[in-house]
Amino acid sequence: MMANSPADILVELEDAVASCPLDRCARILAGIVQLLTGSRHRRQELLANVVDGVLLRLTDRVDTSALIQLSTALAELNVAPPKTLLRLAAHHDPEVACPILLKSQTLSRVDLETIAASGGERQQCAIAGRERIAPPLTEALIKGGGRAVHLALIGNPGAKLSQAAYSALIARAGQDDEITKALALRPDTPELIVRKLLSASNGQERPAKLNASSTPPHNATSSATAILAPPKLPCQAAYASARPEIVALNRVGKLNDSTVNRFAIRGETANLFTALSVLSGAPLDIIEHVMADEDCEGLVMACRASRLNWQTTLAILSNRSGRRLSFAERERAQRIFDTLLLSTSQWTVRWGEITANAKTNDRAHRSARLGDKQ
Repeated sequence: MMANSPADILVELEDAVASCPLDRCARILAGIVQLLTGSRHRRQELLANVVDGVLLRLTDRVDTSALIQLSTALAELNVAPPKTLLRLAAHHDPEVACPILLKSQTLSRVDLETIAASGGERQQCAIAGRERIAPPLTEALIKGGGRAVHLALIGNPGAKLSQAAYSALIARAGQDDEITKALALRPDTPELIVRKLLSASNGQERPAKLNASSTPPHNATSSATAILAPPKLPCQAAYASARPEIVALNRVGKLNDSTVNRFAIRGETANLFTALSVLSGAPLDIIEHVMADEDCEGLVMACRASRLNWQTTLAILSNRSGRRLSFAERERAQRIFDTLLLSTSQWTVRWGEITANAKTNDRAHRSARLGDKQ
């Protein structure tokens, strides 16, 4: 499409108010987007307000694909036509609404809360994925959203959870193990709430008695240790059963972060160990070694060699030990992850120091442990 000058576009805006052919409406709409996105040095507030009324009329006369393009473009702007933006954000089609709900910084908190209360699940998940979410909006999403929305909020470090939000999520966690684990793994979840969650999961307290401000029972620490105790190493039969499915998933490109994260959260040890072995190219006994090692460096390297992202690596780290990672441990693990090169990690896991360390690390104990599995 040939670029239109701002003067030409503004002349056509007056004609666009009246009825015009649909193809011309689409062309004018594209020109307005070009004008808005190319006006970096003009007064964008004034320009946005000038074109707002015309855009509203044009959105009634173009097809959905044009609306999706418009929504995607406006979502990136620091200043955008406010009425048009709100209409697109409240659109019934999630393909139109979600780009703005996810990214636009122009929508007000009240607008977002209104859409969170009345929108569909995809719209709510888009809001739950925003870079920063204030506590009132978080509470509105928890109140109006379902399980997928709750998990999206818990997994978003930019979503601020108030005491009321924690209380609502804890009530939901009583009937949902995945929400319980996601809350327990969230880095900024208060230790008191983690203990309460783990205590309830272990069957020692009724979910109805949980709330974000109550005091922990005297045995909360032992409950947390019990639920987080490292799982028993899989036997050879479990590995043999897991391997065909893991290999098949890898062959079709589905042995990804989402799948491995699920193995870690659900405690599917044979699947998790086999997946790390297949993805990194390291033997299973090396994976067993780094999973059991108190130092996280080997396991972080194995995850990096497997091309897993940090969130999946954190889930694996958090589910493999008998205690929750401290903030300092989590920071150190992330620092190692961020500085490791993929090629270095792959070489080291397959042929380098980890292999050497595993073979010399308490051979008698390792032989006894492997003998238990056979």
